[in-house]
Amino acid sequence: MPDLATINGVAEDNIATYNGATASTVTGIGGATWVHYVGMVATGGSLATDGDYRVRTFTSNGTFEITTLGSDAVIEYLVIAGGGGGNNPQGAGGGAGGYRTATGFAVTAVSYAITVGAGGAAGGSNGANSSIAHASITDIVSTGGGGGGDYPSGAGASGGSGGGGAGDGSTQFYGGAGSGGQGYAGGNGKLGSPYASGGGGGASAVGAAGNTVSGQGGVGGAGSSSSITGSAVVRAGGGGGGGYGSIATGGAGGNGGGGAGHHTGAATAGTANTGGGGGGSGTADSGGGSSGAGGSGIVIVRYKFQ
Repeated sequence: MPDLATINGVAEDNIATYNGATASTVTGIGGATWVHYVGMVATGGSLATDGDYRVRTFTSNGTFEITTLGSDAVIEYLVIAGGGGGNNPQGAGGGAGGYRTATGFAVTAVSYAITVGAGGAAGGSNGANSSIAHASITDIVSTGGGGGGDYPSGAGASGGSGGGGAGDGSTQFYGGAGSGGQGYAGGNGKLGSPYASGGGGGASAVGAAGNTVSGQGGVGGAGSSSSITGSAVVRAGGGGGGGYGSIATGGAGGNGGGGAGHHTGAATAGTANTGGGGGGSGTADSGGGSSGAGGSGIVIVRYKFQ
């Protein structure tokens, strides 16, 4: 006979007695085993509850400690690295931090080290990695987003998602590559005037190239949506590329925290705890055109507690 988890639709652990016996002492009924469910108990991060699940969110380094493994012994996770910084002058958008998620991941009753990567600094720095680590597992590591290219160095850096390539009049600068399964490449810079740089790659799309007609910086690649907290949230969008020239404009940031690029002014930073890439600026700092830093990453763990 199959195991029994409910009687007349009521969970067995919610039944105080059965035929006068305390429910927790009943081992079987009519030859079927009575299943006693044990929920996972854990600590760390900020706590929220979604039905039968608990969600622990880490916006900075910490420890996820499982004190009672429970009947399921699995978690769902979302690990996003820090986004790459945008760049200037003729600057491209930064790539989004690497995006990794999975359900049914087997765990044991130990303490897991949580690392939340910082966003890359403005000026084209790569973002830092985020991870869940313990000797009992192969570490879950998301790679920091690639920084955007500028003039004269040009090319976008590789990362979780790649940074965009700078626009230039004589050299074609390409976007950096994304990491397999974590994000997409940055967009290429436009060759020729008006210069327009590529957008950073996002978790679900390549960054757009600089527009060859209008001189608009490329739009950052779109991020990905997750409902791990119980509500759908898009994260890890790429930064928009900067434009350079009399008719140029900055590209929009990718959906999911990507910062917007700018033409003559300051670009926008990636949104904190989304892994969004920073926007690029067409103008040098001396002309008021600072680029945007990448947004910090995030680690979220979901598990069944009842």
